[in-house]
Amino acid sequence: MKTLSQTKSRGWRRSWSFVAATTGATIGLGNLWKFSYLAGENGGAAFIIVYLVCILIVAMPVMIAEIVLGSRGRSNPITTVQDVSLEAGVSTWWQGIGWFGCLAGLLVLSYYSVIAGWSFAYISKLFAGDFDATSAQLAGDQFNAFLAEPQSMLEWQGLFLLIIFLTIAVGIRRGIGLLARLLMPLLFVTLIALAVYSSQVGDFQAAVNFMFTPDFSSLTRQGVLAALGHAFFTLSIGVGAMIAYGAYVPDKRSITSMVSVVVVADTLVSLLAGLAIFPLVFSLNIAPAMGPGLMFVAVPYGFGNMIYGNYYGALFFLMVSLAAITSGVALMEPATSWLSERLRWWRPVAALMVVAIVWLLGLASVFSFNEWKGISIAGMSIFSALDFFTANILLPAGGLLTAIFVGWKMRREVLRDELYVEGRVLFSLWYWVLRYIAAPGVLVVFLSSFLKEWV
Repeated sequence: MKTLSQTKSRGWRRSWSFVAATTGATIGLGNLWKFSYLAGENGGAAFIIVYLVCILIVAMPVMIAEIVLGSRGRSNPITTVQDVSLEAGVSTWWQGIGWFGCLAGLLVLSYYSVIAGWSFAYISKLFAGDFDATSAQLAGDQFNAFLAEPQSMLEWQGLFLLIIFLTIAVGIRRGIGLLARLLMPLLFVTLIALAVYSSQVGDFQAAVNFMFTPDFSSLTRQGVLAALGHAFFTLSIGVGAMIAYGAYVPDKRSITSMVSVVVVADTLVSLLAGLAIFPLVFSLNIAPAMGPGLMFVAVPYGFGNMIYGNYYGALFFLMVSLAAITSGVALMEPATSWLSERLRWWRPVAALMVVAIVWLLGLASVFSFNEWKGISIAGMSIFSALDFFTANILLPAGGLLTAIFVGWKMRREVLRDELYVEGRVLFSLWYWVLRYIAAPGVLVVFLSSFLKEWV
């Protein structure tokens, strides 16, 4: 009798193609925009250490679990979890993991596309010299003026979504795989060059001290929750992307080895981004805890006051935009693949439908900076509320459900069949960590953080 994975079509033939595509899915604005401002808000090194621990013992085991799910089902996330549930003899209500992931991915992409639009706009702004010899005040004023123009923001968001649509409409191999293989090496080379440049013209020692000398007294419980949420956000866990990409895992491969390469690359990009941004921040006496605007105020101001800074600044935002494209594709793929496979829609039509939904949802984030600026949810703007709700609630909750389903509902021999290349010791270690550390870890951080806030 054939297993589920034998009845589905195989994906990439080489491990490198899968690693490149998955790395592209994880590396994005979470590394280049969000990591730096979260580290700045939560004490630097202390936050980074907790974040790395969350990556290693919580996010990475769950990421492997999601890819194992995708490899077993060989379909879109919703159908995959439904089929694997039937195979495991448990309720098909577990397919809610797939629905949950698709919803979370669309919500994340709705505001993610807005930020990506900012980065597209800033390529032209830096290259045109808009920030040459500017002051921190003027850089901040320019950013605020840009946020006050919803039409301009919608145009740049639309450009980003158009590129995503064209990439995803042609499919996994021709679109996503090719894009990742081309962009990932370019992104690494560019980021290393910018980090070296920043170290020469900025306060590199202050940045190193901030990022690698921990002061745990500056880290709050909310900061720990943010570290956990960002670990899931940066690895695209809980949005169905890893389940969708897992459906294309090549044969005779070590999933843990490939995931390890992806996690190391993702973490390295985050640290390099910090080393590119924080030397400028400290050399210009900018507060690292200035929030989401850090990259769009500190970076233009920093590059605008350095020789050839307009060109390096434009290159920086080009790199950010390229990274946003690959991860944006990953966020959109789960819903697109479901419409294409389950409802038998032509893939370009399915992609167009998802893009339209994301664009409409994105209106809330765009208008939260101008027309709807006075509207708040639990003391946060619509944009901030979406960011908090998805990163700190939806993604960890989706990861928790996945850890429970894979660790406690799927049969051990089925998991071993998908991880047959791994040695017995490595498999047992992953299985134990998933069941007894990853799942409880998410739950404990959740309860300790939210109960403290409610009390």
